[in-house]
Amino acid sequence: MADCLFCKIVAGEIPAKIVKRDENALAFRDIDPKAPVHLLVIPTRHIAAVRDAHGADDERLLGRLLAFTGELAAEQGLEPDGYRIVTNTGRNAGQSVDHLHFHLLGGRKLGWPPG
Repeated sequence: MADCLFCKIVAGEIPAKIVKRDENALAFRDIDPKAPVHLLVIPTRHIAAVRDAHGADDERLLGRLLAFTGELAAEQGLEPDGYRIVTNTGRNAGQSVDHLHFHLLGGRKLGWPPG
């Protein structure tokens, strides 16, 4: 999508601190981290939110994004103490960019409930 911030990051038009990439997913550091490790994981093709993932291809992509995020958690050394994976859908949930993304948070004790 031409005006999507995260699509522009995928295309290399906007710089980001990229941590990992494959053909389906991209991970980069959040510009306003809420934990010592705070990465965003996005699909490399535009899907606005979880509610917009339809069909077998999108279901496979959602599974790949979660697996990719788990791989990142291990690579970032978060496995021993734990981590959180969060996705927000819609404004009331806090989604500020209309491109599906998972937050990977860790490196400190995380409180509950969030927000």
